[in-house]
Amino acid sequence: MTRQFVRCVALVGLAVAHYTAHDWGSMPMAVQKRGLIAEDCDDKDPLCKHVGVETCDNATIYSYHIHVLFWGNNNKERISSAFKLRDAFIEKFNLSGVDECEFSQGDPQPGHAMCAFKADDPHAPIFGGPFLTQQYAFFIPPAQLTETSAWMLQHKGEHDVFIHPNSGCEANDHLKWSVFGGHSWQIDASVFNCDYPGCRPKKPSPWPWS
Repeated sequence: MTRQFVRCVALVGLAVAHYTAHDWGSMPMAVQKRGLIAEDCDDKDPLCKHVGVETCDNATIYSYHIHVLFWGNNNKERISSAFKLRDAFIEKFNLSGVDECEFSQGDPQPGHAMCAFKADDPHAPIFGGPFLTQQYAFFIPPAQLTETSAWMLQHKGEHDVFIHPNSGCEANDHLKWSVFGGHSWQIDASVFNCDYPGCRPKKPSPWPWS
């Protein structure tokens, strides 16, 4: 059993335990920005029901992303293989009739259904970050992380998979609480602008895949 596989199993196990401990329809959430209570919370927003008790050390995890990373530009074989994998995932999890995710990938979106983010042109140059290679992503509710991540890890082929949670603390989500399946890629954290529990981007993200 490889160390990488053990890390993936541990991540999935934590996700399942975390999900079963909460009622996602009525779960309270504390929003604390660098020790100061956020002033712009909407009482109807599940991310803002109870403020002032969480930090990025103990942030609630609301959702996950599964990213597939691959070589693009003129590598036609890799591009074709990567998008066949995307199509297979969409078919496996019945997303063909589901609208693509219409929110920023920096948004934790508690309670949102699984969806696929729009894939960028794999022949276009990489712009910004945090990923420094071509990629596409899926939004995964916690209850479906085990099944979806296991399927992706078993079917990824020559591509690399990056799985991370969404809590609003983007640096921790991508750098501390994430796991790679396959090769690890460098993550450019300089583009992150959400740094407190429950944070939702207030302005358009610089990421090309938002």
